[in-house]
Amino acid sequence: MKYKMVCFDVDGTLVDNVAYSWEIFHKAFGTDAKRREKAREDYFAKKISYEEWARHDILMWQEKNMRRKDMVKAMGNLRLMNGAVDTLKTLKKNGLKLAIISGSINVILETLLPNYGEFFDYVFLNKIIFDGKGFIADVQPTSFDIEHKATALKNIVEKENIKPEECVFVGDHFNDIDVMQASGLGIAFDPKDENLKKIADVIITKKDLREILKHII
Repeated sequence: MKYKMVCFDVDGTLVDNVAYSWEIFHKAFGTDAKRREKAREDYFAKKISYEEWARHDILMWQEKNMRRKDMVKAMGNLRLMNGAVDTLKTLKKNGLKLAIISGSINVILETLLPNYGEFFDYVFLNKIIFDGKGFIADVQPTSFDIEHKATALKNIVEKENIKPEECVFVGDHFNDIDVMQASGLGIAFDPKDENLKKIADVIITKKDLREILKHII
């Protein structure tokens, strides 16, 4: 088989009805939009690291005394993308390794796909730690979002002893551009970014993840 590994984004790819999961929680918890925007600008101006940005935003949720159950409630109409489980099962059955490379948050996958660990050989996303009462205690920020998604791919291929061109990346937004360019096959799934469309090998607009299978298997 031409491809040996398929890597997925989460927000808008594995999970539907969300472009940016952090935004959903900020809105639900009523955090200060100006503080959020300042941290975002500082990150893209390289004044703070991704870890500092993540910790800053999580602190805003801690200030609101948010619990895990509040996060689950805030997810509202988020759901798995059509055909997601079928797609993962088919890829695994065909012997492909699977990975998540995403800036999303563990709570989302744990809620919508509790057994995701059975499908994925590698998982890179932001992990929130809760205390015994369900309050946010800490965050383990991913080192591999935005331009560093391609670094995650590089780490995986080295461990698996495969080539980048044997990897597929499936994503939908601007932070997937670098990793898609580093992959052998870039699939823009229900894309939200014009620049991503320009560099993708395949564009899929139908919101059914099974549509990717014919391009991989």
